[in-house]
Amino acid sequence: MFRRSRRGNLRQKTDNMFKRRENEPDYALLNDPVSRERNRYGRPIETVPEGDPRRKQPFIINGEEQQPLNPNRYKQHGFYFNADNCIACHACEAACSEKNDVPPHLAFRSVGFVEGGTYPDYRRINISMACNHCDNPVCLKGCPTRAYTKFAEYGAVLQDPDICFGCGYCTWVCPYNAPQLDPVKGQVSKCNMCVDRLEVGLKPACVAACLGKALDFGVIENVPEGRVQAETEIPGFPRTDITHPNIRFQQMKSIQREMVRVDSMPLKYHRAEDEKRYRPQLDPKEGYRRQWNWKKLLGSHENAHIAFTLSAQTVMGAFALLVLGSWLDVEPVMAFRQSAAWLPTLGGLLALMAFGLFKLNMHLGKPHRFYRGFYNLRLSPVSREIAGVSLFFAGLAGFAFFNLFDGGWAVVLQNLFAGLGLAGMIFGGYYMYRLYRIPARPFWDHWHTGASFLGTGLALGGLLLAVIGLGSGSLPLEGARLLASVAALGLLLEGLGLVAHALAMRGAESEGAASWYLQTTTYGWPWRLRNGLLLAALVLAEWLAFHGGSPWLFGLLAAMALVSAVLGRALFYVVVIPTTMPGAFFWRNRGFVEHAREVGLAEMPQLGVAHERHHPFRLDELWETVRTTSAREKWDQLRRIFTG
Repeated sequence: MFRRSRRGNLRQKTDNMFKRRENEPDYALLNDPVSRERNRYGRPIETVPEGDPRRKQPFIINGEEQQPLNPNRYKQHGFYFNADNCIACHACEAACSEKNDVPPHLAFRSVGFVEGGTYPDYRRINISMACNHCDNPVCLKGCPTRAYTKFAEYGAVLQDPDICFGCGYCTWVCPYNAPQLDPVKGQVSKCNMCVDRLEVGLKPACVAACLGKALDFGVIENVPEGRVQAETEIPGFPRTDITHPNIRFQQMKSIQREMVRVDSMPLKYHRAEDEKRYRPQLDPKEGYRRQWNWKKLLGSHENAHIAFTLSAQTVMGAFALLVLGSWLDVEPVMAFRQSAAWLPTLGGLLALMAFGLFKLNMHLGKPHRFYRGFYNLRLSPVSREIAGVSLFFAGLAGFAFFNLFDGGWAVVLQNLFAGLGLAGMIFGGYYMYRLYRIPARPFWDHWHTGASFLGTGLALGGLLLAVIGLGSGSLPLEGARLLASVAALGLLLEGLGLVAHALAMRGAESEGAASWYLQTTTYGWPWRLRNGLLLAALVLAEWLAFHGGSPWLFGLLAAMALVSAVLGRALFYVVVIPTTMPGAFFWRNRGFVEHAREVGLAEMPQLGVAHERHHPFRLDELWETVRTTSAREKWDQLRRIFTG
């Protein structure tokens, strides 16, 4: 397994460079005597021009500099897949896993299929897929730790698991599910193009192992001998405009106009009469019966994101109202600032923000490496979000601290930190939204995501201040009505975004339609409950904005808005369907993975399913360690809990 070192070298897990056997068969040898100048996307196939100083940089694998023996070292390579020949024997998977020592619950290469028709006119296409080493690798741009590198050598996109801290954002943005987040180790790894084999003139292990010559490999755009097609798409393969993947297909056998997936994804692929491309469409496999499914909804792996986004947006909204209200001399805010509730409110906002950051950090596979999130500020929206939110937290902390003092110097410092907080809020809040505008996840890639985030900040932030102010008797009725108006604006904004999103998703020719289907069926009753609470909260907020009301009415409104926000955010994460490759009945089937974890089949490693075990901080495990072990054992186990 290759790893990209911080010094620019490649390190291999084995002790020596890959050795080529004397009797290697011809089908395992690279053979590209000529190549084109540009690929079909207009990019040069030569990764580094002749005479470029980068060609003189040493190419080191496992501490050993490799001489430029391969004449095509600085050309973009890629895979070629002939779907007509694939028999789904999974030899490519086995060869890849054996060479790279991949655990049974992961696979850098996997085989799935789509099928169409009925007996006796049944058609099936098998698809073998790994990393496509794209021209525009979104995994590289998205990774906050800079664990990815697009190498000039062979155009390989390589990733170093040692640098990765397990946020999993690369698995979100990749349209092909190539990066694999290990639920046990809490880190990502992926296909490395078998660069050590390429250096000695051999094709990747998966290609050499293919029984039916379905897989091939070489300089991109070179059509292998005996092949006539080099298409960029095949039924079941996600859109190519996101990353420009370096894979080409041949599929000559006639198939049905409608091909369906056999995994649990409610998707099928349909080709119109006047089109060549198969477009994804909804396939309502489970009917239209509404369900609750509370356990799945509230037991999501992304619960930490729910806690972080809701707490951060609430605090940001409340902070903006307090600071802007102070700067503009809004009378209710000034009265609240002079009350005894002012400092406890700032302390509460600081504690709530710290809670959200703590939950987000402990969600990482390696939370003790949190500082690596700042590494990729130039490209990654995650790094920029982390930087902006950290600046906001610092501004909030400084603003709260200097409110403990009186005097002109304290006011100056208060305003300075307030400005820093607002700048961090704008920057971090914007990239909190931008990191979810992912083409590979169409359900999120809509402006309603921004409307939801902004609406949550206005609604929950305003209502938090209203409840505190009314409960402490430090907020006049006029101020409560003003905050109710702000909350009504936030709820209205979120409601309008949801309506527009529903109209867009119901008729979408993408995975977004399947996500909408899951939301209205598998989680149909929580979805309706969220919508009902949102509408009721909007009506009550408008009534309170015009007429005012008692503290318990504001408390009721806050509770309704909070429950609606939690349900909405849980749905946001649990129903999203990425643009992934089709799976099979068991392998790469999310439905089977959930079933195996529920009934205990995940304890059998041969099934390729594992429980998530990488979470490093659990209070029950911490208490059990303290209660039952000796001092030395306590130290060893505590170190394991906190460091993974």
